Amino acid sequence: MRVIVTGASGLLGRYVVGALVQGGVDVTGIDVAPAASDAVSHVAADLTDFSAALEVVRDADAVIHAAAIPRPTGHAPRDVFQTNVTATFNVVEATVLAGVERLVYASSYSVIGLPFNVTPVAPSYFPIDTDHPAAPQDAYALSKWLGEEIVAAAVRRSGLKAVSLRMPWIQTPATFHQDIAGRDEAFLVRNLWAYIDARDAGEAFRAALGAPIEGHKRLFISAADTFKGEETASLLAKHFPAVPLRRPIGGRSSVFALEEAREVLGFVPRFSWRSY
Repeated sequence: MRVIVTGASGLLGRYVVGALVQGGVDVTGIDVAPAASDAVSHVAADLTDFSAALEVVRDADAVIHAAAIPRPTGHAPRDVFQTNVTATFNVVEATVLAGVERLVYASSYSVIGLPFNVTPVAPSYFPIDTDHPAAPQDAYALSKWLGEEIVAAAVRRSGLKAVSLRMPWIQTPATFHQDIAGRDEAFLVRNLWAYIDARDAGEAFRAALGAPIEGHKRLFISAADTFKGEETASLLAKHFPAVPLRRPIGGRSSVFALEEAREVLGFVPRFSWRSY
């Protein structure tokens, strides 16, 4: 199998590439930035150029699309939206034209409206699953939601099988304390105390390449726990008292329903910040 990984030099892309290489997959990394590793082939390409997307995808057996401006902060909203949506459309369209049968898209839990919301918003219920309504406000969340819809449209008109993985904050042992320590409570609440270890994220993408699926699956993935010492039920009662619980959430468990990813992908998160 020859797999194209877009955004291969980014934080997520590096760990996706690493998981695939460990699994013996032939990987070509695509990024405007220099290669993050000498272990795989690398092509410098601007995926907002459709001809470039066609060129890099044409001989692939599968495509993982992780390239994006990864947050709305520090960028003009127009640039975030235009870059992310254009690159996603180009990669997905090129994938269909090339007859590639499997695509995995790096989406975000921000499609539900948090954490970059401009006006106050709360989830409709906990734990959050794929039936939860989308309610993006900012340019980044909107770009990720439209990216999923671009993938869904491609699946409807072709033989493509696709997985959209909705992730929270990606962390590593080197980044976690820098990103989390000293943050105010309101910031942490907006993030729903959620994260995923980059190694688990990489494994989820690897699993999505071979999972026996039909159509387009949208799945939430996260660490099994929150990044708080307080129990999750207590956090929810304190900060989201009006949001219904569809089932109890025990201990310090994530607010995301991970059973769907386990059933479809066999994905079980292995890493916790508590071991960092």
